[in-house]
Amino acid sequence: MSALPDQLTVLKALGDETRFAMYSELARSTAALSAHDLAERLGLHANTVRLHLERLREAGLVDVEPMHRGTVGRPQHLYFLAVGAPALGFDPPAHALLAGLLAALAERIGADAADAADTGRVWGNDAGRRTRSRSCLRALESELTRLGFEPAPQAADGEHEGGTRIDFLHCPFRELAEAYPELVCNLHRGLCEGVVEAVGGGRVEEFATLYDPEPCHVVVGVGYPENDG
Repeated sequence: MSALPDQLTVLKALGDETRFAMYSELARSTAALSAHDLAERLGLHANTVRLHLERLREAGLVDVEPMHRGTVGRPQHLYFLAVGAPALGFDPPAHALLAGLLAALAERIGADAADAADTGRVWGNDAGRRTRSRSCLRALESELTRLGFEPAPQAADGEHEGGTRIDFLHCPFRELAEAYPELVCNLHRGLCEGVVEAVGGGRVEEFATLYDPEPCHVVVGVGYPENDG
């Protein structure tokens, strides 16, 4: 086990403005971040970020681990605060930290997209049954608003003409979705499907995630038979 960094080492390592910004991002994050993640958040070149991360690692403030996700090639390296590194008041809220730990646990025990969608659907069914709205669209928009997605409904076009497309202007799950896209995005998809199914009168025809070409959205077709259950 490595020794905890002393105060002078911490001050020297974090005396640089860029390293301090990177350190604060890692401290606030509920998931480990890659050099690319940090570069994108801070508007820096990934090579510059890697140099500063190495300096933080040498100071005992940051740890790194390779992450294999079943793809060919070199593993991606993920960075996180070392055990004993000072949080400096940047700790993530307890509920966000818990969400990150549960996502990591789910991935570790082998949960997949179908498991996540099923879990989200159960939650969505419960939310749909609690609503007083008889419109699945209004119920879904209300639930998405409550969760912080800032839904923006508009008429769908193309193959889904006649339906409604709801764009997500904000994703409260974004940080976790970037770390665990298969689990988190499908959890959200199942949630949307569950609300619509419980209220009845429509169905989810399309769901675009963080990594699809179009911005995140759901398309709901209406005019289907009402749910009897």
